Order: sequence, then structure tokens, then C-alpha cells
Amino acid sequence: MTKTKIGGWVQTSQQIPYDNPWIQIRHEEVIRPNGSEGIYGVVHFKSHAIGVIAIDDNNHTWLVKQSRYPNNETTIEIPEGGGPLDEHPLEAAKRELKEETGFTATDWQPLMELRTSNSVTDEKAYIFLATGLTAGDQELEETEDIELIKVSVDTAIEMAMNGDIIDAMSVAALMKLAVMRQAR
Repeated sequence: MTKTKIGGWVQTSQQIPYDNPWIQIRHEEVIRPNGSEGIYGVVHFKSHAIGVIAIDDNNHTWLVKQSRYPNNETTIEIPEGGGPLDEHPLEAAKRELKEETGFTATDWQPLMELRTSNSVTDEKAYIFLATGLTAGDQELEETEDIELIKVSVDTAIEMAMNGDIIDAMSVAALMKLAVMRQAR
């Protein structure tokens, strides 16, 4: 294998001990920035993370309460999901909003892009603000057990501030929305 330089790091070899339709785990032998040899584990995501803050004409938003298997807990979040790497994130956001809440929106604005955990994954997240909502029926996937929660936008921001919402994408998006609203 050719050595690959990444900033101060040099990757000297790579193995893939695990691969499924959603993620791939890479074990890499590296030379660290200080010149010592080491290892690195990388989780490669085969989709983008997608999030949506949907706001109606009465300044309400819809959050989803759902079980999250990896942490054995139920969390409250903005509507979120995955979008294939070859699909535009906006199209994935439209689909995720419809699936999880039943809503469609006429107006979409990119809110932010972030990295979910860039010390161990290559996952990119795209979060949108959706307005001009029309209600419809949820189209849940077989892995989703979602309860919709309607709250004011101010309440959602407060929930992120006080720890009732702990999902990283949701907290980041709601905090950015709070700052944007203060700047008006």
C-alpha cells in the first residue's frame, strides 16, 4: 500500500475488519505527527446525516422522541436520518421530514453543516430549516418508533439548553437557530 499523508499523520496500511450497508470500520497503521508508530480506527459512514428544524406559521416545531439502540435510551431530537452519499442533502432532508413527521415544506434553507464526531468518523451532517409546512401522514421506516412532540421554537431551544435534548445535531442546530433569532 502506498503511504498516504493526512496533515501530520501518515497512513502506512489499512484493513477493513467490518463492513455492512451503513458503515465500514477501518483499522489503520499510522505514523503519528510526532513520528511514533501507532494505530487508528475509523468509522466510515456510507450516508450523510440529515436533520431538519421544521417551523410552522405559529412558531411551533416538531421534535421526535425515539429509542436509540446504541445507547439504550430514548431521546428527543429534531427529525433526523440518513441520505445516500450520491443524493443531494436537501432531497434527503425533504424525505426525512415526510417520513418522520408527515410534513412537507415549501421553503427550505440550509442551516448548517457539521462533523458529528470527527476524531473517529468521517460522517458529515447537513441540517436544514423548513417552513411553509403542510401536514400529512408519517411514513416511518421499520427501524423507527417515533412519537411526535409539538412545542414552541423557544421551548425547543430551552430543552437543548437545559439538557432535555442531548442529541448533538439537535443541540447544535437549535443553538444556531437561537443565535440567528437574537441577531434579528
